[in-house]
Amino acid sequence: MTAAQITLAVVLTLVFLPLGAAKIAAVPFMRQAATHLGMPPGLYRGVGALEVAGAVGLVLGPASTPLGMAAAIGLALLMTGAAVAHLRHGDPPVRALPAVVLALTAVAYAGVAIGTG
Repeated sequence: MTAAQITLAVVLTLVFLPLGAAKIAAVPFMRQAATHLGMPPGLYRGVGALEVAGAVGLVLGPASTPLGMAAAIGLALLMTGAAVAHLRHGDPPVRALPAVVLALTAVAYAGVAIGTG
């Protein structure tokens, strides 16, 4: 595992683990976000569970490169869906930007993992 892969895994985990846990716990700001996007709370909790699972997969990536890559690809797809949801909802593009950046970061992790795998 390279320094780049470790750095990307740490950054992504530090973002997705607390945000996913907040969605699962349905903290008020996450309930507001779900309502804003017209998502039922159960679906938003499911998204949170996928985020936590992706973060765990990245943490386990050093032991299993395919697991880390699958987690990164899953998170990239999840964030692509988040960006699309914001844009379809009529949010300004800047509201979708964090999801796009996270998707690209996850793709970068997968790319580095392929290069070292």
